[in-house]
Amino acid sequence: MRKPTLKDVAEAAGVHSATASRALNPDTRAAVNAETARRVLKAAESLGYRANPIARSLKTARTRTVGLLIPDLTNPLFPPIVRGADDVLSERGYTALIASTDNDPERERRLVDSLVSRQVEGLIVATARLDHPLLEQLHAEGIKIVLINRRSESLDVPSVVPDDASGVTQAVEHLVQLGHTRIAHLAGPHTTSTGVARSRAFRHAVRDAGVADDAELIVECEYWQEDSGAAALGTLLDRGADFTAVVAGNDLIALGCYDVFAERGISCPDEISVIGYNDIPLMDKLRPPMTTIHIPQFDLGAEAARMLLGCIDEPSRRPGSVLLPVTLVVRGSTAAPALTSGSRAGSR
Repeated sequence: MRKPTLKDVAEAAGVHSATASRALNPDTRAAVNAETARRVLKAAESLGYRANPIARSLKTARTRTVGLLIPDLTNPLFPPIVRGADDVLSERGYTALIASTDNDPERERRLVDSLVSRQVEGLIVATARLDHPLLEQLHAEGIKIVLINRRSESLDVPSVVPDDASGVTQAVEHLVQLGHTRIAHLAGPHTTSTGVARSRAFRHAVRDAGVADDAELIVECEYWQEDSGAAALGTLLDRGADFTAVVAGNDLIALGCYDVFAERGISCPDEISVIGYNDIPLMDKLRPPMTTIHIPQFDLGAEAARMLLGCIDEPSRRPGSVLLPVTLVVRGSTAAPALTSGSRAGSR
């Protein structure tokens, strides 16, 4: 069976082929009368017409594709972010090519080379490290980049990030209001901007709250993962650190705390309170449900896509960073400390 052509769509809609082409292209649809555009789209749907993206890209020198680079697709934080970006891109007729780097710099380079060879029009990147030569190279080559949930102090690259300073402050203030004065921080990797920013915010927050600012209560996790969180909490307990609450760098690190509690017979929140960060799916289904900082995951992706499309449409545009608000979600993993200094947590 012969595939329908643009000419077939135009004839079915009773318009010129050029008009049909403009109506079918999201970028030029506004130049066509709304009723005519609806007629063309209906004709295309009824005929089963599909535009040829390769032919269009040859004609316009645009591929209408965007690379979306994330560190770990299995991390529940990222699917809502990807969905937000993809929804915005799809509305504009763009396709997102999603690549998961598994936090491997060599794999990341290969994936980026593949995306660039496919002539993506820009990259949304959630993998930025503090020392990131690949990003510096791409920026120097003029590749349009928007960072998401990460930021760079060394590169003039736009970013969309949650307000981590506010989020960590809300977590610390909540614990202090409950009566905690010895609060530990299981920090994310300091090779990432997010790990550094949240750790710095924690130090400021405990000082401002007038409670212990003890460097011994801060442990850096190797990865943003559950087993790293468990190892970090185990380190604190094994050296007999005195604390009654934990602010974790993210929810997965906080989940590692739950593993240690189960292994060592520690009651949460009776002996140790825990606050996560990100509010990934199912945190409310845990026992106890996890208190955490909610970040607008879908909105992060959507705003990053809008920002990148703006850079594509206006190459001279120089957008800055967008800071999205976050909120504390109080659940069952935090409570007033039942024990004071010298508690069971500090004696283990």
